[in-house]
Amino acid sequence: MAVDGGTFETLVPSQFISLTIRNPLYRSNSSPTPYGALLRIAVLDSPVGMAGEPPGIAAMLVPVDREHDWIFSTKEGHLQLLLNSQGISRLILVGNLPQSSGDYYNRGRLLNNTEAYQVEIEESLTLILFGLLPKACFKNGLPQIPFLAYEDNVIRSSVVEKCFGSCVGEMLVEDIEIEIHDEVRDLLKREFRRRLRFKRMPNFVQTEIRISPCIIDDSVNVELEGEVKFWPEMGVLVHPYLPPMVASLSLIANYIQQKLDSGSRPRVLCVGVGGGALLTFLASHFGFEVMGVEADEMVLRVARAYFGLKDGEFLRVCVGDGIEVLDKFSRHAIDQNLGSSSGHVDTDGCLDIFGGCYDRMDLMMVDLDSGDVRNGISAPPSEFIQKSVLVAVKLALHKLGILVINVIPPSRSFYDYVILQFREVFSELYEIDVGNGENYVLIATASSIGSVYDSENYILKKLKLVLAVSYLDSIRKI
Repeated sequence: MAVDGGTFETLVPSQFISLTIRNPLYRSNSSPTPYGALLRIAVLDSPVGMAGEPPGIAAMLVPVDREHDWIFSTKEGHLQLLLNSQGISRLILVGNLPQSSGDYYNRGRLLNNTEAYQVEIEESLTLILFGLLPKACFKNGLPQIPFLAYEDNVIRSSVVEKCFGSCVGEMLVEDIEIEIHDEVRDLLKREFRRRLRFKRMPNFVQTEIRISPCIIDDSVNVELEGEVKFWPEMGVLVHPYLPPMVASLSLIANYIQQKLDSGSRPRVLCVGVGGGALLTFLASHFGFEVMGVEADEMVLRVARAYFGLKDGEFLRVCVGDGIEVLDKFSRHAIDQNLGSSSGHVDTDGCLDIFGGCYDRMDLMMVDLDSGDVRNGISAPPSEFIQKSVLVAVKLALHKLGILVINVIPPSRSFYDYVILQFREVFSELYEIDVGNGENYVLIATASSIGSVYDSENYILKKLKLVLAVSYLDSIRKI
């Protein structure tokens, strides 16, 4: 596109412009190079004004063969890159033009000279990028333009399906092969994963599970884009914050044990289903009665088709608004206290998701993101931490029940506010720092839980078998 010469002279909050230029290093009669004849340049300014003279400016070369990825080809992905780059007011992405056939990525196919070529192209692009800088950058002469590096552990990826949900918008199911560090053996190993991402928040993985190829011969070299099928492994949780959420069960292990001993299944409500990994894990490992509420019907279809979610007598999921469902549970609890409930709730013409039975829950797990990336990824949404909603949650819990919630605070002040809101409603608060620099798990109790240690407790023994002990040890009262 053609742009006016003064377009980039000042920072304009959320301004996003992309254009195509000729690659200054490209020669048609030379040997193949990682970057083609034409390059896409995308410029994004921070949505919030940032103090500082000169303003923070940085560039990033899009990884070769990843230019089709939403992370680099959409404004939403670009914004997340910018917000994750501390002190940057304008981020400039430079890479190949996105290809319509970009459904497969293989890091190993890159040319041997890619790294050296990137150094050379960074130098050759500097003069061009000067024309994309605000005037304030030149107050003290020619500025330095730092090139940020994008790195992840994805070795190969293959698109399984793209589809559209009425609430979440466009989504992507992809199989990937990653490289991870085996801390026990102190070596790098590879494994296959399947993950779900939403276009509105491309850098955020909504669900991730481990998958295994359906082959008998271990000597076969498995290709993601080949004919080999993969099956989901439901016995392990690989998403970083899910094992800590399950570890919260240790706080009410004695109560859960008593329910099991009496022949009663503990009841769990999961608000936000995603791929369903957490629900399946709780139902299969602990024998709980698990109910899930998901706002988008297409997300549930994807969970059933690709992530091993299976409905049954003791695992039920439905489409609905989580806050409305919580309100139904709380109204039923109030009726019970008044002695006027028959065990069923009037659904007011809404979808009756659990057969009208809204007895108190022993455990509630909430995994909802804000859905708005303008100020970074955050969870839970502001609607959920309103006092009226938290009161409804407490009413819907058994007196010895707990609420477990995934929190991604965009700032310390946000996290402090969440804690303050919870303190006003619940009896006790516990915290697990997931350790990834992003997630915290908050655990709120409906009443004081007392001592939790019991070496003979079945639930505690089970937790130690299926989770790392470090998660159990990391729970602290706040």
